[in-house]
Order: sequence, then C-alpha cells, then structure tokens
Amino acid sequence: MKRLTTLVTPDGNWVFPNTDEFFAALGDHTPDYDGEAFAVKNLGFIKLQVIQDSLIEIELHPRNVELPALLAAQQQLLSSTLNLFRIKYFDTTWHSEISSSAEHTIERLSELCAPVYTAPQTNRFIVEKQQFGKLFEDGSEMVPLAQKWRASFGVFDSSIIPLAVRHQLLSRLMIVGVKPRDPEPVFRFLGEGHRWLGGDRHHSFVGQKIADQPDREYGEWVAEFYKAVATNGQPRYDLVTAWLRYEDEAGSPQRLVQYQRLLLPWKTPSGEVLVTLCSEKLDKEVTCSAAPRSSSSIKLVRSS
Repeated sequence: MKRLTTLVTPDGNWVFPNTDEFFAALGDHTPDYDGEAFAVKNLGFIKLQVIQDSLIEIELHPRNVELPALLAAQQQLLSSTLNLFRIKYFDTTWHSEISSSAEHTIERLSELCAPVYTAPQTNRFIVEKQQFGKLFEDGSEMVPLAQKWRASFGVFDSSIIPLAVRHQLLSRLMIVGVKPRDPEPVFRFLGEGHRWLGGDRHHSFVGQKIADQPDREYGEWVAEFYKAVATNGQPRYDLVTAWLRYEDEAGSPQRLVQYQRLLLPWKTPSGEVLVTLCSEKLDKEVTCSAAPRSSSSIKLVRSS
C-alpha cells in the first residue's frame, strides 16, 4: 500500500520519519524502538499519512498535543485536495473516526485537543466524572439523547424536544445557550422537574444567566461546566452530590441531593452552542440546616 508519511513536531515543524531532523526532534539518534509511535504517543507529535492518494490519516494523542502542532496539521488539511480523512487518536485505547470533510476534521481535532476541564472544588458540591460509555452500560434512561447526539454529529435540530417527550425526559431536560462572544451560559428551556429553581416559577428563568438562580453559589459553580462543554465540544456524564438551597431566602434549609447528569453540546447555524442537560436523581432528599464542612462529610452522608 502506497503511503507518504510526515510528522509535525510539538513546535510546529514538519519532519520526515527516519531522518536526522526527526531523530533530533525525538532526542534519540539511535532508537531501538518504534520512534514514530513513541513520538506520537508520548511527545505530542502529530503523524499524517497520505494513503493511496485517496485518504489522509491523522494520528495523535490529544492530551499531549501543543497548539503549534495542532495549527500546523490543521493548515495542512485545509490545503489538501483530498476529501477523505481518518483520525486515529489515543486516550486509554486507540480510537478511529472517518470524515469526508476537511472542515469537520479540523473542527474535530480542535475538540479532541481542547484542554481538560478541572472541576472547581467546593464543600457543598462534589462531581465525579464518569466515562461517557458507562452511560450505555448502565442502561440509563438518558441513552436516547446520547444516541441522537452521536447520530446527528452534535447538530441541533427540531426533533430533540419530541424525542425527549417520547422517552418521558422532558421534565428533566434543560437547554442552555452559550454564545461565542458572550460565553455566560443562559437558560433557553427548562423542564418542570427542576424544582430548586422555584417550583412553578421555573419558566421565568428562561433568558436569564445560569448563575442568576436562587442558589447563586450553585449557579456559579454549575455554569463553569456548561462553558467547558460548549468550548471543548465533548459530552460529560457525571455523578453529582450537592447541598441545594431551593429558595432564595437567608437561612433557608439545604437539601442533600444526588443525581447523574448528561451534558451534551449541540452546534447551531448561528454559532451558539446549545448544551442540553438531562438528569436522573438517585437518592432521597435530606433536609439539613447547614451544609457539611468538608467534601469528606458529604461522602460519609452518602455512604451511610
């Protein structure tokens, strides 16, 4: 099979394999191992192969890729006359995706290489990130939304609300908008099941910022997740344990709730990213006059 292979180094320079330039970038002039694989998996190189003059294969380990290397690879794809692309990327195992669009491939590379979001630490709220694939293994009621997101390549359309109705998810559905030039997440739709937003008053929050809800500390905390999902274009499947204040009153009781949530980012023609939330409550609520002083206290309550 005819292949033309080039690699882009972390600082954005192109080198051919098994050349002095490549070995210098590798830092080893006499490797007794697969230097190309090592460079891609461990050093942040991106490998491009043109196969049979019909397919460009891009191989990378997204978490190790630096911005100069990403931009160089994307520029190369943009100038290509081919129209078939395969991305091979590594996280804990190798994955493969194929596309017939250079623009989509470039966008997908940006999503894969987006910085990993680190959840803010707080005594009142704990998030435990789950593998997205676990959603399907768990047989969650939220699977239809995840399947729709995959099948539509994350493009929002008018069938999503009817889908939620059909699978009895509408009351637990929330749609949040994040605009490119105004990244503060805004409520676009709220199902009636989100009772901490004021019971029957939840519709009044449509158009308002996520942060501006009765429990402002919770609103500011959760808003960061919507920003991150909208920016990196990747779904989140989380287990959340939180002490929530249901009414905007000083000294009001807080309730311990535990739920699993699915956050999905959807593209729109306007450039606004719509992030859907669907949640599934796991534990009964417990009313308490004060939140625990540490995150370990929450874990003890949850396990009791």
